[in-house]
Amino acid sequence: MQKQELQYIHSFAEYVDRFIKLLIDYSPKMISALVILFLGLYAIRVINRLVKKIMLKRELDPTLSKFLADSLLWALRVLLFISVISKLGIETSSFVAILGAAGLAIGLSLQGSLSNFAGGMLIILFKPFRVGDTIEAQGVIGTVLEIQIFVTKLITGNNQTIFIPNGILSNNVIINYSMQGNRRADLIFSLSYDTNIKVAKDIVMQVMQNHPKVLKNPAPTVVVRDLTDSAIHLSIKPWAKNIDFSEMSSDILEQCKEAFDSAGIVIQPFVREASKG
Repeated sequence: MQKQELQYIHSFAEYVDRFIKLLIDYSPKMISALVILFLGLYAIRVINRLVKKIMLKRELDPTLSKFLADSLLWALRVLLFISVISKLGIETSSFVAILGAAGLAIGLSLQGSLSNFAGGMLIILFKPFRVGDTIEAQGVIGTVLEIQIFVTKLITGNNQTIFIPNGILSNNVIINYSMQGNRRADLIFSLSYDTNIKVAKDIVMQVMQNHPKVLKNPAPTVVVRDLTDSAIHLSIKPWAKNIDFSEMSSDILEQCKEAFDSAGIVIQPFVREASKG
């Protein structure tokens, strides 16, 4: 009985010696891993706060700011986790391969959504337009109501709501009518060849100069745009603030028509707005 007890004691002592030896051998790695962990967590907090301040200063969309901050936070945590377990001597190649394969699968399955997400970030970062701007894109004209992560929401003049995917929007032509503050109308009157051009131009200039919403600077202009087989095309170019543009354009057309009628100037049977330029 005593012999068996001595064997148990001897075996336990061997296990304790091995544990102490392993602990002594492993403690530098453990201490290094703990140092990396605590320093890494502190650095992640500092970086996260700094990124949030930068995004707040750039006035990024709050939804996008939170998403980007959270994504960066978890990405840094994953990198820290890999660094810690690598310092402990655990093989990380398989773990990294699994993460890479999962990321590739997710990326392929969400390819369209990721394209729209990237487009939304580009729009918010580089600001080709803002909420409230009137833009033309993808064959529609509307006022920007909201820039979401995946789509941009527009409302048209006839109160229709249109959603345009950000991936398509960011990779195609966008005309922003609000960015410069002022906008020029390009209106054309088609007049009879019996018209005295100087008189017609004077009438148009008087109409534009008397209109309260036509800007003095830049000054309005009127020029002969073309001489066709059947008519003189008179190009009228008044400027207005964006908010007054539609009303001003309509008023100028109406008042010029009335002034031409009073002066006996014959208008050919079409009035149109020229291509924007």
